[in-house]
Amino acid sequence: MSQRILINTVTRIEGHAKISIYVDDAGEVSSAQFHVVEFRGFEKFCEGRPFHEMPGLMSRICGICPVSHVLASSKAGDRLLGVEVPAAAVKQRRLVNLGQILQSHALSFFHLSSPDFLLGFDGDPEKRNLFGLIEQDADLARRGIRLRKFGQRIIELVGGRKIHPSWSTPGGVMTQLSPETRDEIASGVPEALESVKFALGKMKSLLDGFPAEIEHLGNFPSLFLGTVTEHGQLEFYDGVIRIVDAEGNIVADGLDPLRYYTYIGEASEEWSYMKFPYYKPLGYPGGMYRVGPLARLNVCTATGTPLADRELREFKQRSRGAVCQSFHYHLARLIEMLACVERIEELLVDRDLLGKRVCARAGQNRNEGVGSCEAPRGTLFHHYVVDDNGVMQKANLLIATGQNNLAMNKGVTQAAQRFVRPDALTEGMLNRVEACIRAFDPCLSCSTHAIGRMPLDIEVKNRRGEVLKRFRRG
Repeated sequence: MSQRILINTVTRIEGHAKISIYVDDAGEVSSAQFHVVEFRGFEKFCEGRPFHEMPGLMSRICGICPVSHVLASSKAGDRLLGVEVPAAAVKQRRLVNLGQILQSHALSFFHLSSPDFLLGFDGDPEKRNLFGLIEQDADLARRGIRLRKFGQRIIELVGGRKIHPSWSTPGGVMTQLSPETRDEIASGVPEALESVKFALGKMKSLLDGFPAEIEHLGNFPSLFLGTVTEHGQLEFYDGVIRIVDAEGNIVADGLDPLRYYTYIGEASEEWSYMKFPYYKPLGYPGGMYRVGPLARLNVCTATGTPLADRELREFKQRSRGAVCQSFHYHLARLIEMLACVERIEELLVDRDLLGKRVCARAGQNRNEGVGSCEAPRGTLFHHYVVDDNGVMQKANLLIATGQNNLAMNKGVTQAAQRFVRPDALTEGMLNRVEACIRAFDPCLSCSTHAIGRMPLDIEVKNRRGEVLKRFRRG
């Protein structure tokens, strides 16, 4: 008889979700679903607020990637004002965004995912965490902690606080950067560079040990979407949208992010609070695409920095077309971290960074504005509609994790069909299904993370809802 295996909750991700694995009458996995069970309602919170308040309010969406929301919100405000943002403000925004991507990627790789690589997918879940990693490889754990601290310090020094900074505002930023702040950031670059290079070498040395996981944790053809410069280089703050297919062919290029709604549609399903965006020309669900580090490296032709470009060339050799294995999000994350440190070093010697003029002055000139940037997990859009008094009438937030929703659901089905044996469940089987989600590093809320004994409750039920088997920890 048909059964349902429930993973509740998914561990080592930002936020709360569960996975349902459906078993057919023959005892084989037929499908799986990734349920996001939180409802936050930020789009409705915005209504009735002055648009100048949006960056500070939007930073509260997430405690891991608040800078992305501050920047997308500020850029939507720039559009409402109709101003050219001063060069010093743009450089500050870029610097803080690089610091955020660095610290967020460090959290994902070192704290949330590397325990699987170093301690084993079948390892003791009470040990398969940061503390277990410290016991196994104290040097790697220390480097991860220090890298994240460096990224957070950049956010704190420039943005005013580590979490929920709101120094960026429509028209620019609020404060000038001092030479002392620049020099302190510069002093941390050599160690950060060495640690990222160390982690990259470590990860590449481990890849041969996970052939089954690489092949079956979200390996399928899809579109990939990301921001690039006009010359096709990796871009995090400003640029145009490029979409490529699984063979690496460019499907669309030079798309205006301000007109995202003309090529991205949004669907919904009754079993999840998260949206299901799709590429409009291919319809739903055929227009599935992926965003984030893997997508960005697939759509760009170069990173624009020497060390990361060398790694990018090697990365692209892993496939004849686009790299479609979601497991390689981890490797892509490390390559982006390398590019971020190199770009931070370049920005710190840019004369514009210390400029005195940091904010344009203007009144409202438009009633609609869109802001876009690359968040750690992928492309982010904020779309605001205001009345003539600048009061928010409507907001649409297209979050990176939501854009990966179709792909994550396809990934968990593939992982469950390959690894889960319903008649002989083990924690390691289910951890591999969770690991498919962790590869995408979804950010489901302004979240905290449990450390130690992770909660897990799986039930196998028949069609009448009767529990046939239960697997529990925590």
